Amino acid sequence: MTENHRVVFLLDVDNTLLDNDRVAEDLKRHLTREVGAQRQERYWAIFEELRVELGYADYLGALQRYRVENPRDPRLLAVSSFLVNYPFANRLFPGSLDVIEHLARFGTTVILSDGDVVFQPRKVERSGLFDAVEGRVLIYIHKEQELDDVEQRFPAEHYVLVDDKVRILTAVKKVWGQRLTTVFPRQGHYAFDPEVARFPAPDVTIQRIGDLVNYDLPGAARAKGVPP
Repeated sequence: MTENHRVVFLLDVDNTLLDNDRVAEDLKRHLTREVGAQRQERYWAIFEELRVELGYADYLGALQRYRVENPRDPRLLAVSSFLVNYPFANRLFPGSLDVIEHLARFGTTVILSDGDVVFQPRKVERSGLFDAVEGRVLIYIHKEQELDDVEQRFPAEHYVLVDDKVRILTAVKKVWGQRLTTVFPRQGHYAFDPEVARFPAPDVTIQRIGDLVNYDLPGAARAKGVPP
């Protein structure tokens, strides 16, 4: 039988717990060094085309497509190795692991991310996030469309969703309503997108993920009727 939880904290990865913008910058420098500026730009063009097609970032998939255009380029092996062996733990935002430990005192912590089926799990594992949440990791193509599966796996009286994309927070709020507390860490390039103003204000806005250690999220949940 699936355990019923009082409160479940759903934590995004990219630009929420982990500085994915820095990862992308490191990859751009590596690509420029290995294949040159022009081909580096071509890789990112393929990357964006694939993101539109799939709906999520696929770094390895973009590399595969790049390879079709450059099948004899041996430098691709170095780029592949760079991605697979990247030290993601070095890119966790300050306080990320402390926040997970802190929230675990009040409820169940779960990684809720979207992405490809190889690179994203690798990122979660190598960053230390997999162990931090004791293996409770959900990775979907579009997580906001899979809330019924989230509920089935982690049924709860109340959910707290921490995500750097207000679009995602809004979409989930429309489904779960008062059963959800939305938390917006204003980090990464999405946080300052002009599109943010188009959406309703999240329940909680913080400047950085580490601020949650000192924020009374359980109190915010109680204000919504969640029993202590």
